[in-house]
Amino acid sequence: QVQLQESGGGLVQAGGSLRLSCAASGRTFSSYAMGWFRQAPGKEREFVAGISGSGEYTDYEDSVKGRFTICRNNAKNTVSLQMNSLKPEDTAVYYCAARFPGTVVTRADRAYDFWGQGTQVTVSS
Repeated sequence: QVQLQESGGGLVQAGGSLRLSCAASGRTFSSYAMGWFRQAPGKEREFVAGISGSGEYTDYEDSVKGRFTICRNNAKNTVSLQMNSLKPEDTAVYYCAARFPGTVVTRADRAYDFWGQGTQVTVSS
């Protein structure tokens, strides 16, 4: 069982930056691939970024490439999402998720086993 807790959301102007963090419980954090997803009002949840258990492999949704960076600290059981050059269309509830095994980074939300409760990100124009 893995418990996830996101933090770092908030209100920011377009062009600004935010850093989301996700703290995980458990002793085998490095065994899990981690993903960030988001869901805007009236829209389906979508993949944003993912990282393998070792941190060697990452994947990004096209609209965030070059603006967002995912990283993890296995010693501290945390995964972060640095978001730069934010746009109003980035407004959503952001969720972190964990899947086993950690060797596979996937964009399919149904493949993830554990989810956090989400943190709101609002980008004003």
